[in-house]
Parts: sequence; C-alpha cells; structure tokens
Amino acid sequence: RHPQEGASRMAASFSSVPIINAGDGAGQHPTQTLLDLYTIKREGLLDGLKIALIGDLKYGRTVHSLAYALSLYRATLFFVSPEALRMPDEIKLDLKEAGAEVIESTDIKEIVKEVNVLYITRIQKERFPDPAEYRKVAGTYRITTGLIEENEDVIIMHPLPKVDEIDVAVDGTKNARYFKQAFYGVPVRMAILSILLGKEEIG
Repeated sequence: RHPQEGASRMAASFSSVPIINAGDGAGQHPTQTLLDLYTIKREGLLDGLKIALIGDLKYGRTVHSLAYALSLYRATLFFVSPEALRMPDEIKLDLKEAGAEVIESTDIKEIVKEVNVLYITRIQKERFPDPAEYRKVAGTYRITTGLIEENEDVIIMHPLPKVDEIDVAVDGTKNARYFKQAFYGVPVRMAILSILLGKEEIG
C-alpha cells in the first residue's frame, strides 16, 4: 500500500519478486476488488448485475478497480456522485469500450429501485488538496432503512471503514453485507498469497 498512484507498478518494474497492490493512492485497489467480486458471487448476482457505485468516484480507488472488473461481466454500472467527484472520463471510456453500460446520476433515490447492489464509499478528506472542496461534498449520501425500503432485496456493500454514510440501523438488516464482505478479505488474500507461493491447494 502506498499513498502515491502508480507506486505498485513502479515497484513491480524493479522487483524480482511479485508485488501485490493493496491500494495505490487514488489509483486502484485490486485486492479489495477480488473480495468484492467474491462477495457478489456468493450472493449469486454476478450475472446480469446492476450495481450503483456511490460517493467519491473521482479519488476512490476501490470503485475504480471494481468498475474495471465488473466490465468483464458486462454489468450495468450506475455511478452516483456529486458533480465534482464523478468517475474519471478515461475510466468511463475504458468501461464502455469493454461493453459495460454506464449510467450517471447525482441522486441515489433515482436509482435505488433499479439495482441489485448499492456499493457506497466514504468521502475521504485526505484525498482533497483543498479542505473547502471536501466540506462542500462531505455527507452528500447516506443509506438509511427508509431508503432500502424502496428496494427490499438490495444488497448493501462498503469497503470499510465507514463513517456516517450508512445509518447504524442498517447494520442489522438482511441487506447489509459489509461485515461479511470484510470477513471474506482474509480468505481471499490468503488465496492470493497461496497462488503466488505456488500452492494453490491447501490441506
């Protein structure tokens, strides 16, 4: 993990052993994406998935990697963010060229009935060069029990840690998957290490 975007790629170019990217600044977070995909697969939702990626789509590395991965499954991607935090144009272009359907919105209520998964991220203060810009968008989106009543089968995911973008009352609902999602992080990352060490079968 490194605060600079592209750091893992640079390290890999000099390293004689594999480098695992566990998050590079506002770039990518592929190990998180693997456990996100595993969580979605366990729910039986990968095929024909309609997912909303919500929050900081400009600087949020988890949503960058997840969007790229889901484009391989021809998912429908709803991007919900403030205007200032939209998904970068170059990523949207890549996704569309890969065959993903991309729909943008600023209103979570517009799309909640249309999706299988709400994937929300916190808006991170440290990603903003200007604190005033952060204050303008902080707290823009919040998932409540009232919101999920609009779609009782929707799954709620979050890469964690969460701040106040998900009401605590949602934690105990049948929709919440973020704690299970975090749990899957251990076996998924164990699998990555196992493959790199040449031992793909354990036991």
